[in-house]
Amino acid sequence: MRAGLAQALFNAPPGDFAKGERGLAALPGREDEFRHAIDKALSYARVLGNGRLHVMAGLAMPGVERARQRETYVANLAHAAGAAVADGITIVIEPINTRDIPGFFLNRQDEAHAICAEVGAPNLKVQFDFYHCQVVEGDVAMKIRKYLGGFDHVQIAGVPDRNEPDVGEVNYPYLLALLDELGYGGWVGCEYRPKAGTSAGLGWAKPWLAAGR
Repeated sequence: MRAGLAQALFNAPPGDFAKGERGLAALPGREDEFRHAIDKALSYARVLGNGRLHVMAGLAMPGVERARQRETYVANLAHAAGAAVADGITIVIEPINTRDIPGFFLNRQDEAHAICAEVGAPNLKVQFDFYHCQVVEGDVAMKIRKYLGGFDHVQIAGVPDRNEPDVGEVNYPYLLALLDELGYGGWVGCEYRPKAGTSAGLGWAKPWLAAGR
């Protein structure tokens, strides 16, 4: 805050990360733990002042029908959105590719937006990571156009190695210009692994920063 930076969002507790857990929301039998995690995350958000909270789905559970996990996921997201609404906080969910997180429950844009529609809470949106989308399904520009009203945060990284967004197969100048053209007014988060250090790797962003974007 002293540096004039804003906290855009952070992740709710994902379970036991050291043991490989990557979220609780779609895990039947862990509902009480999930609710405690949401309460804790919201208490932090009230202090930090961020308006978004990312809730990770978790991994597909061996021997558990996907439909049962999906039912749990929908119910937990409805609870999280309801708990967050009084503070003006938006819950976001993120489709993640199974190369980076093998077995992750939520992988595609269409399913993420369908789940948000099923829950029906106005403060439940999608966290649209262009990197994950490109790895799983591609056609990123058309998905931006289709789902513009349904996502509330954007993240970027180069594909395929998740380095700076000016390296790889995705045309980020085109995609970022498209966001501007369509009137997207949210954050664009840079979630990538710098090839040669953070400061050196930010050269790609200078034209955008100079333009006040």
